[in-house]
Amino acid sequence: MTDVKDRVATPMPGGKPPSTDPPALGLVGWLRWSWRQLTSMKTALVLLFLLALGAVPGSLVPQIPVDPIKVSDFYDAHPDLAPVYDKLGLFDVYKSVWFSAIYLLLFISLIGCVVPRLQVYLKALRARPPKPPRNLHRLPGYQKFELDGGETEVLAAATKELRRRRFRVEAYDGAVGAERGYLREAGNLLFHFSLILCLVGVAWGSLLGYRGTVLVVKGNGFSNSVAQYDDFTPGRVFSPDELPPFSLTVNDFKATYETQGPQRGSARSFNADITYQLTPESPEERYDLRVNHPLSVEGTKVHLLGNGYAPKVTVRDGQGQIAFSGPAPFLPQDANLSSFGVIKAPDARPTQLGFEGFFLPTAVIDQRGPISVFPDTVNPALVLTAYYGRPGDETGKPQSVYQLDKTKLTQFDDGKGDKLRFQLAPGQTVTLPDGRGSLTFDSFEPWVKLQISHTPGLNLALAGILLAILGLMGSLFVHPRRTWVRVRTQDGRTVVEVAGLDRGPERGLGDEIDAVSTILKKQEQS
Repeated sequence: MTDVKDRVATPMPGGKPPSTDPPALGLVGWLRWSWRQLTSMKTALVLLFLLALGAVPGSLVPQIPVDPIKVSDFYDAHPDLAPVYDKLGLFDVYKSVWFSAIYLLLFISLIGCVVPRLQVYLKALRARPPKPPRNLHRLPGYQKFELDGGETEVLAAATKELRRRRFRVEAYDGAVGAERGYLREAGNLLFHFSLILCLVGVAWGSLLGYRGTVLVVKGNGFSNSVAQYDDFTPGRVFSPDELPPFSLTVNDFKATYETQGPQRGSARSFNADITYQLTPESPEERYDLRVNHPLSVEGTKVHLLGNGYAPKVTVRDGQGQIAFSGPAPFLPQDANLSSFGVIKAPDARPTQLGFEGFFLPTAVIDQRGPISVFPDTVNPALVLTAYYGRPGDETGKPQSVYQLDKTKLTQFDDGKGDKLRFQLAPGQTVTLPDGRGSLTFDSFEPWVKLQISHTPGLNLALAGILLAILGLMGSLFVHPRRTWVRVRTQDGRTVVEVAGLDRGPERGLGDEIDAVSTILKKQEQS
């Protein structure tokens, strides 16, 4: 007997053995294979995971659009690692090449995955319900019984009942085929198209939108320009020249808190009375800005995010000149608005001055020290420590207004060998040792933190999310099912077969077959 290996290696006419290597794909074949791999559901899930994984550095590593000062500090703290992060785009993750590539590939993958399925679905939607199989008794749902009625009457009753049950019915020779549950695949397709819609909305907003925050003290104003933001994150193709030229002024701010019971200190209302103008020439309009009630100005939303207090102080240097005067916003550290902040007087002479400490709306001194026990200003106090140092040279490097660089400063002592700390009520003044100046706690004003944002794709992304939920509900709760009724005459009797098949997990198939059979049996009685 000839061995199989020998037969394969038998030379063909011409002296050359047949090749066992697969044919080369060629350029078109490789492109087709690559497209199929990209548009597979497995690839889409991998890209979605990579997109979520790629967003992690954006939360862990300081970002240039959000806080350039922290990025500069990172360079100082990690001079060897920072250039590597910069080359990898980790300081601006969402504008990096690799993050954009993942986003774009995911977008293409979803489109390539869904569009062919849509064509298949539309073709199936136009198709007739299938003919009944030859052996209906092999199906999971099956009943057979005999009637005295004629075939035509039984088929008519079956058609009526199946249509009442929202089946699409097709008549065949001596049988009826019915199918329902087309919305299941429609829900699945709607879910995936909604993901594409969400991606488009998010991309639209990230490219053409912007978001920024600003802290505004009562009585002060804000003009919508980049220079007045505390932090500003523009879209990739957004130009600052596109900012709408509105302005606003915070006239007053009032907050109410629960004064009794277990919820004592909990906020009850926040109201900021503001005046705004659409343009410098427009008339002023008033608005009551509240939480979840933003001001809408030419497609831009102004949200009220938070509040706090800004002590108004006057700092005089050793020569009696005013080195600083005005409000200094302090940032809340707890629910009772114990607020930390700094006051800088770099122009003081002969030495520059700096202060840091706490503003306490309702100050109480206990074993923990000065603390606030209520967020409203029942007993306001300013608790500070003071520093002095030689005037330094201006480096041009930006500094945070909420941090005091104490590397070249010395803390005052009280003359008894202890560090100088003092507590002031509104109207009180402290004189610094060695004639280096004084600080007066004049009063305090509330401040509000505003978020100004323009997200043009927000409604589109929201519509995508709602449609995705609707599509998911359709794919979960709609059950595709096929049902057949076959009728034939045997020995003068009408033999009826009712069978069904679930195109998925079986849910109530037997009950439905029983119900259809019961209706057909009643046909005999009538």
